Amino acid sequence: MSPLDRVTEHALNVTLNVTTGKVIAGELHRLACQRHLNDLKKQKTEAFPYYWDVKASERVIDFAETLTIAEGDAPKAVKLIPEQAFDIGCRFGWRKMNGNRRFRRSYKSVARQNGKTFENGILGTYVSNFSGYNYGKLFTVATKKRQARLAWEEMSKFITVDKDLGELFDVKDYKSIIEAKMTHCTIEALSKESGLDDGFRAIFASVDEIHQHRDNKIYKAMYNGTRALPETLVSMITTRGDKLNSFCKEMDDYCIKILHGVTTAEDFFVDIYALDPKDDIWDEKNWIKSNPFLARTEQGMETLRTDAKTARDMGGSDLRDFLTKALNIWVNNPENGFIDVEKWAKNGTNGTLEDFRGRSCWVGLDLSSGGDLTTLHLEFDGEGEKVWNYSHSFMPRGRLEEHIETDLAPYDLWEQMELITVTGGSGDFKNDYKFIIKHLHDLQDAYDLTFLGIGVDPHNADGILADLEDFGCPVLIVTQSARFLNDATVDIQLLVKSEHYEYNSANELLTWSFTNAKTVKNSFGEIKVDKEPHAKFKRIDPVDAAIDAHTVKLKFKEKEVVDVASEMDNYLKKMGWT
Repeated sequence: MSPLDRVTEHALNVTLNVTTGKVIAGELHRLACQRHLNDLKKQKTEAFPYYWDVKASERVIDFAETLTIAEGDAPKAVKLIPEQAFDIGCRFGWRKMNGNRRFRRSYKSVARQNGKTFENGILGTYVSNFSGYNYGKLFTVATKKRQARLAWEEMSKFITVDKDLGELFDVKDYKSIIEAKMTHCTIEALSKESGLDDGFRAIFASVDEIHQHRDNKIYKAMYNGTRALPETLVSMITTRGDKLNSFCKEMDDYCIKILHGVTTAEDFFVDIYALDPKDDIWDEKNWIKSNPFLARTEQGMETLRTDAKTARDMGGSDLRDFLTKALNIWVNNPENGFIDVEKWAKNGTNGTLEDFRGRSCWVGLDLSSGGDLTTLHLEFDGEGEKVWNYSHSFMPRGRLEEHIETDLAPYDLWEQMELITVTGGSGDFKNDYKFIIKHLHDLQDAYDLTFLGIGVDPHNADGILADLEDFGCPVLIVTQSARFLNDATVDIQLLVKSEHYEYNSANELLTWSFTNAKTVKNSFGEIKVDKEPHAKFKRIDPVDAAIDAHTVKLKFKEKEVVDVASEMDNYLKKMGWT
C-alpha cells in the first residue's frame, strides 16, 4: 500500500482519533477533514466532477518547506505543522476534470498568532511564479494599508532572505509591489483607504482579518473580478470577533453550513479552528483546538496561560479579548436560533411530492415585498405524528441577479436545482403573484392534491384573496405577531427536535432559511421567527411560509377559525330573522 499524502493522512488521523481522545480537534476542523475524505470517495463522478491530484498538493507543500523564515534570531527553514499542510495542500490538490483548481474561494478562521497571514504569504509567492500563469495580478487587501501589507511583507521576506528566490522577483517596497520576473505577475498591497474598488482580475487575493470589515465590499471587489479567469483563489483569513451583525459573522455562518453539508459550495474551501460550544474555556487541553500552532510549543502555552489568568482575574474587555483572539469564539453569540442544525438534518428524507399524490395538505404563502423571495409551502400529515413538507420559491430575474452580486447564497445554483422559479428577464424586479397562484393550481392538478386550508400573511395579500378563494378551501390571514404565531412556531420546533418534521433533504434553500431564522419574544414570552438585526441577506421567507401553513393547520384543527358568513346565517335563522 502506498503511503498517504500529507493532506489525507491528517484528515484520517483527525477523523479516526478525535472520538478516542488521541487527537484533540474542534468539531468544525474535524468536519473540514471529513469533507476531504467524503470527496475522495465520490471523485470523478457525474455528480462530483473533481479529482484529487496528490502531486499538485505535495508540490505546494514541498515548495512551502523550501522557504526560509527571516524573522527571529537567525533564519530557519519553514516546517509546516499537519494542520497547515492540510489547509495549503487541500486548496491546491483538488482539481476540476479540465485540470484547473477546484477551489476559487477559501475561508480560514483561527486564533491570533497561528500563522494564517504567514500561510497566505506562502500561497501568494507560489501562485505568482510557480503556478504557470503569466501576467496575472495578485493582491493583498484589507481595510487599512498597514493590515494589507502584512501578507505582502511575508512574501517580501521569503524573497529577500532566499538568494534563489531573490533572482526571480523584484521587490519594490516603496510601491508595495512585487514583480515576478519569469511570469510577469505582480503582487500589490491595497486597502479600502488607498484605491481599492471594483474591476480587479486577481489570480490570487489575500483578504485579511475580515472581522474588521464593515461590509462585504472588499470581498466582492476581489471575487466579482475573477469570473472570467480559469482559476483563482480569494483567500479570506480572520479571527472571530464581537460584531455579530457583520459581514464576517455572516460569512462564518455560511461556511459552517458548508461544513455541515447544509449548503453546497464546491468551489469554497473552509476550515475553522475554534473551541466547541460546551468546552471549558479554562481547560488548557482545549486550547489547541483554536491554536493548532501556538499550543504546540511550551512558549506558546505559557503565553496562553498568562492571557487566560488576566482574563479570569480582570473580566470585562480582557475576557472578551481572550475569548475572541485566543479561543476564536464569537462573543455574545445569542442562543436564540429557531432550530438546531444537526437536528434539522436528521429530519431530511428522500421523499418527493410524488409520494403524496392524491393526498390532502395545508398551504402557506409568504408574499415578499417588491422582488425578494416569495415562497409557497405545503404541509402533509405523514406516519404517526410526522409531517412532510414541500417548499418552492419565486424571484424575478432582475432581483436574482442583484442578489447574486450582494448575497453569499448560491441563488443561481438553486435555480438550476429547481428550488427557485425565476420569472421575467433582467429588467424585471417585481414578483408576479398571478404566476405564483397559477403554479399552485398546476401543483394541485398535477398531483391531485386537496387543499384543506391556505394561510397567507396579510402583507401584499389584498390583490390575491379572490384568487385564493377559487381553491375551494378556507383562507386564513395569518397575523404576523408573536401572539398569533407562537403555537405554530413552538410546535415546529418540537417537531424538529422529535425528528417528525420531514422534508426533502436536497432542498438546500429550505434548509438555509431554517438555519438563518432566529426567535424573538414579546412581553408575554410568546415567540415568532425573525432575522438577526441588520442581517438583510439572511432570508427566511421559506420559514415564514412553513409557519403560515402550520398555523392554518393548527387553527383549523382547533376550530379557532370559523366561516363568518356561515355562522352569521345560522345565527339569523335561530333568531327567526331569515
